[in-house]
Amino acid sequence: MASACFIVSGRVQGVFYRASTREQALRLGLAGHARNRPDGRVEVVACGPADALDALERWLRQGPPAARVEAVSREALPEQDLRGFHTG
Repeated sequence: MASACFIVSGRVQGVFYRASTREQALRLGLAGHARNRPDGRVEVVACGPADALDALERWLRQGPPAARVEAVSREALPEQDLRGFHTG
């Protein structure tokens, strides 16, 4: 399974970004987490099939209706054995 860390910047806190990301990740069969960072960005770590990670990245660039995504960075991570998808 592939794993990646995405850092999302813009208006992404206080707009249900993490909860919406969780719903989308679960639909795609991904495991991981979405967390607010102190600098106002959101960190998303996900693992699963590579095509599902690509689909999640496309969704992260849009986000939920109230979000205004400015940028999404992606870094490949070593394979991880994560269970479920959590927000924190």
